[in-house]
Amino acid sequence: MFNNIYQNKKVLVTGHTGFKGSWLTTWLIKLGANVVGISKDIPTHPSMFEELKLEDKIKHYQEDIRDLSKMIEIISSEKPEFLFHLAAQPIVSTSYSDPIETISSNVMGTANILEALKVSNHKSTAVIITSDKAYDNVEQVWGYKEDDKMGGKDIYSGSKGAAELIIKSYYHSFFKGENCNIKLAIGRAGNVIGGGDWAKDRIVVDCMQAWSDSKIVEIRAPKATRPWQHVLEPLSGYLNLGAELYTNDSLHGEAFNFGPRAEQNHTVEELLVDLSKYWDFKDVNDAYKVTGNIPFHEAGLLKLNCDKALFYLKWQANLEYKDTIRFTSEWYYDFYNSDKNILDKTLAQISEYENMAKDKELIWTE
Repeated sequence: MFNNIYQNKKVLVTGHTGFKGSWLTTWLIKLGANVVGISKDIPTHPSMFEELKLEDKIKHYQEDIRDLSKMIEIISSEKPEFLFHLAAQPIVSTSYSDPIETISSNVMGTANILEALKVSNHKSTAVIITSDKAYDNVEQVWGYKEDDKMGGKDIYSGSKGAAELIIKSYYHSFFKGENCNIKLAIGRAGNVIGGGDWAKDRIVVDCMQAWSDSKIVEIRAPKATRPWQHVLEPLSGYLNLGAELYTNDSLHGEAFNFGPRAEQNHTVEELLVDLSKYWDFKDVNDAYKVTGNIPFHEAGLLKLNCDKALFYLKWQANLEYKDTIRFTSEWYYDFYNSDKNILDKTLAQISEYENMAKDKELIWTE
């Protein structure tokens, strides 16, 4: 996998206690990496990080990325060969209740990681993760390309757009020179689903928690369309990007979208109907009801164009929509309704994902 480039390498992951961070950490451990993690806390309870007992398997720093001196201290002492920056305030609704927290985490936190890399200046390959929300979304029917305008109507989207400008500025100001040992690239992805997410105001999380208690779930925007994507899809993109950037200087400073297949654009209501099939409902009307209460602005349509990742990285989405649904529902169903070891379940899904990619002869499986 990934030309075994992560084996025995020191890889630092910020936000490793979160949903995506826990999956990435688990996959990196499976790939033979020595993982170092930085997170300010355990963001949810339950937590995938705690359920998988990942703290016992890595070097874990409980620090805030907004603390510049700590970031410089850790990155300068650990000198990771790879860095994946995922730490962020990731919830749209929270950006309304606490805009300053969102801006300071997503903008200044990112700036601090870049500054720490600049100060350390050891040989390192960094993949900085932002979001599809960084684009100035006008809800067009075609996908956004990497050079489209940054922006956002809500604070969360604006913070991601601002982070992109900071990354670009750091790249041009500090990371392009001959004496710089840092190589970086940007990864953008959209809504991801999968087992192990317990963040608030996430439709899949709300469903799984409600259904595990035999309750009906309320949905606020049944016709909102999302490119539903399993968490392993963008992670394969980030890992692919890191591996390619490690050996290919021409990717330095570039941004890449990692989105699902076009057929994975489905409404929230379609998603719930399909997820509910794994939960033994006799009537789908017992699974959810529509409230129509939308307390804050949230984009209704957002798609990514991933042609650049296909052309330069030979990356493409691996899972079909039905597999995304199955992976997600089965993980939660096993967590809530069986005695199966959830780490084993997680590793089994990663292995199945890898095998499906091998069958498709995707280049990163080499």
